[in-house]
Amino acid sequence: MTETNVFSARDIITMNASRPHATHVAVRDGRILGAGSLEDMEQWAPYTLTDDFADKILVPGFVEGHAHAMEGGIWDFPYVGYEDRWDPSGRRWEGAQSLEAVIAALTAAEARLDDAETPLFAWGFDPIYFGEARMNAAQLDSVSTTRPIIVLHSNGHLLNVNSRLMDMAGITADTNVYGVLKDDNGKPTGELMEMAAKYMAYRQTGNPFFGGIKTPSLLRYAESAVNCGVTTATDLFASFNEESLAAYVEASQTPGYALRLMPALNTIEQSIDEGIALAKRALQDNNDRLHHRLCKVMTDGSIQGFTARLKWPGYHNGKPNGLWNLDPDTLGELVLEYHKAGLHLHIHTNGDEASELMLDALEAAQLACPRPDHRHTLQHCQMADASQFRRMAKLGVCVNLFANHIYYWGDQHAAITMGPDRANRMDAAGTAQREGVHFSIHSDAPVTPMAPLFTAWCAVNRQTRTGTVLGPEEQISAEDALYAITLGAAYTLHMDHLVGSIEPGKYADFAVLEDSPLQVSPDAIRDISVWGTISGGAPHKAATRTG
Repeated sequence: MTETNVFSARDIITMNASRPHATHVAVRDGRILGAGSLEDMEQWAPYTLTDDFADKILVPGFVEGHAHAMEGGIWDFPYVGYEDRWDPSGRRWEGAQSLEAVIAALTAAEARLDDAETPLFAWGFDPIYFGEARMNAAQLDSVSTTRPIIVLHSNGHLLNVNSRLMDMAGITADTNVYGVLKDDNGKPTGELMEMAAKYMAYRQTGNPFFGGIKTPSLLRYAESAVNCGVTTATDLFASFNEESLAAYVEASQTPGYALRLMPALNTIEQSIDEGIALAKRALQDNNDRLHHRLCKVMTDGSIQGFTARLKWPGYHNGKPNGLWNLDPDTLGELVLEYHKAGLHLHIHTNGDEASELMLDALEAAQLACPRPDHRHTLQHCQMADASQFRRMAKLGVCVNLFANHIYYWGDQHAAITMGPDRANRMDAAGTAQREGVHFSIHSDAPVTPMAPLFTAWCAVNRQTRTGTVLGPEEQISAEDALYAITLGAAYTLHMDHLVGSIEPGKYADFAVLEDSPLQVSPDAIRDISVWGTISGGAPHKAATRTG
């Protein structure tokens, strides 16, 4: 008979309502036999007792319902974000807290390149922290006029490029492409907003960020997950080219791989019929660590990038409304056809106009082809109001809220993008709960760091970077936040039968913590240290941070 292992802990928070706490959990063949007391474990004898975690807290492995596997490979490129960040190996990357510091970091990175024509890619740029200042092509030309430069904004929806890149792409004052930003004189500034405009740049250099995935990136993605207690994570905007599909299989079958991957097909990269065929073909690759079933729909853009679609009265500072990545009629057709095909949609909606459009589309799809328990999920859904949450509940639509936004950009949303009234209702977990909507919360890594305990802290406290409490009526309890990053997230992914709680038959996936998020004060949840994870019964230790 296969060996049985029993793990002991100071407390095991199971998220199983029939047995919420335990001190021991039995594991065989990578799955949970049962949880309870040491005496309860005798039914599984003979077993090996592991006391390595006897002084720690075990909780279900965290489920990151909105992140991107490029979190593993993006560290191959210079980081120019505002705050310090740590890569999967634990190395600290220093933030750039002024536009001048960004240019200096790019200049240093450019000097490390061997020849004059290799493209310089960088990521993490966030100009909303710099007031009215926007980076332009002339500033990037001071870094290089011979090599193309592409700087990805932290939100992933915008690029800044230099004149060399615009020359290569044929971007001029006469260019009439949605998202090519121009100054008052009609000259392109070098800022490219959303899909159509960004494609003009990537067509010249390739897209190292969203153009596909390779096995080394997926291996490092798993390292990032271990560091923060995540055992199941999405790749929520994936190219399903043959190389990427093969990489998912290779990574998932690598001995010791510590993550259950859930890629989501980028539905706007090909025709509707081709996308549905790709999504169904990928199902044959599924295994215990690879779970294809998700499809990602992109509607609008980013609130802090001013490309999200908002209902009246629009942006607080008077900026024009944002951009659609596909026209609304095409988006409606896409939702209908993927729904009819039985696929599981996760739909990017930042602005409330985008949420309204997609709720209309989902309602039409349900009327045309009723599907019980579809669990289509609105992702981010940051500006939804109470009436929209009521519609979600009625339609069986889930929501995955971007709680980290409250900390990272809450001050800017209150002052610049939304104004104080609407900012108070951003990422409204309290309303979702009151209206009976199944919800989870997320990081959108690498937009913000993957760290579910920090995400839970954001939902519980709703504090901005300056310490302002933004919408206390939308705060939720620590218990509900822990549910949102475990069983709640698993539900939105149709994975709650396999992960999200510690109960018999599920994967033996646990986060190993130094303290209990249910026992520390609410403001200390983000400070809980993560030892690592247990994935399929095998322990994996987090990297030690340096720098």
